[in-house]
Amino acid sequence: MASSGRITVLNPVGFAPKVTEKSLAPRLAALDGKTVYLVDCRFDDSDRFLKEVQAWFAEHMPKVRTVLKPLSANYLRDDPATWQEIQAKGDGALVGVGH
Repeated sequence: MASSGRITVLNPVGFAPKVTEKSLAPRLAALDGKTVYLVDCRFDDSDRFLKEVQAWFAEHMPKVRTVLKPLSANYLRDDPATWQEIQAKGDGALVGVGH
């Protein structure tokens, strides 16, 4: 098999999308009596970490209700139903997005 001595090389560098900054939600004054959603984005072992967080809340802040909520897909796809549920039923959320 003869070769021309040339190879084609593709540049793997992409162009990042424009990121629009959003401010964080305001902090709650206190968590007692509040419901905090622990959102599992299904990143590697995030469910295990969030179960530990839930246990910490149970031990150290028993007046805080926690709800462990996995996303319907994974962190790459939006889940509007989960965000609507949190907005309707929760007071705050902790989103587990990675290590």
